[in-house]
Amino acid sequence: MNTHRHLQEAASGRATPQKNSNTRGSAAGAAPFLLGNALLGTIGVFVHQANTDPLTATWFRCAFGLLGLTAWLLSRRQTRFLRLTKDDGPWVLAAGILMVLAWGLFFAAIERTSAGVAIVLFHFQPLWVLLLGSWWLREPIGRQRIASVCAAMLGLILAAGVLEHTSLSGGNGTLRTGYWLGVGACLIGGLCTALVTVIARRLRHAPAGILAWWQCAVGALVLWVWPMARGWPDWGLSWGWLAGLGLIHTGLAYTLMYAGMARLNTGRIAVFQFVYPAVAIMIDWLLLDQRLSGMQLSGIALMAAAIWFVERPARG
Repeated sequence: MNTHRHLQEAASGRATPQKNSNTRGSAAGAAPFLLGNALLGTIGVFVHQANTDPLTATWFRCAFGLLGLTAWLLSRRQTRFLRLTKDDGPWVLAAGILMVLAWGLFFAAIERTSAGVAIVLFHFQPLWVLLLGSWWLREPIGRQRIASVCAAMLGLILAAGVLEHTSLSGGNGTLRTGYWLGVGACLIGGLCTALVTVIARRLRHAPAGILAWWQCAVGALVLWVWPMARGWPDWGLSWGWLAGLGLIHTGLAYTLMYAGMARLNTGRIAVFQFVYPAVAIMIDWLLLDQRLSGMQLSGIALMAAAIWFVERPARG
């Protein structure tokens, strides 16, 4: 009887509450995910002010992030979810290892190329996310998603000024081996981050913060020998900036992002991830006095247009 009524409602076009509910859930997921990426876009200021080497900064990021996330989970009485099950445990640990590897590859790429080039190449990951989502999660891609990601990637290349400032040749006109090692590190690091994104979609039933907690735990455990060997930063303001890296850019940002991922498909995630580099470029312009050319401004506009374009169906 109920089945017959549902079939009649579907045939008459009245069975829309589920669609509306999915639309509202997707919109609710967009807000925390975009905010988390926007927070990550300010990370450059904190790294600059902390004035320490990349791996030491990464360890502090993991350590303070672990403290902040532990306090969050204790306040919400969700520490029981940290227990790894036979089904989820391998995925959670794999995500932690992949994220730490991605951070290490990113810092190695900066040394061999430049920060701007590394950001551009590292954010090839949205295309990885689309491909992995289609292959692994069986989520349809659609031409609009592909077009939006490609447009956003072009906008990112323009905004970072790669076409204006990057030289691929050494002094004798030959391509530098170190540069291409940096390119490879970025592409592999982007793939690692994309895999973490897909794993997070697979583990979307876990409360926000659980996956980020394990990533910080793995990073703090793996990297603690680095500051021990290289020496600790001088006590003072530097520690405050390093604490911000962990509490704001890891604990808070990743909790928001994973909460949003649980309600978004990989197509929208792939496009929304461009908010991070767009904000980073704007912050460099506004706070670090790095002037933007007309081509860079057009790149930011192109990224914004791609994000707006992919959002249009959500309002329908």
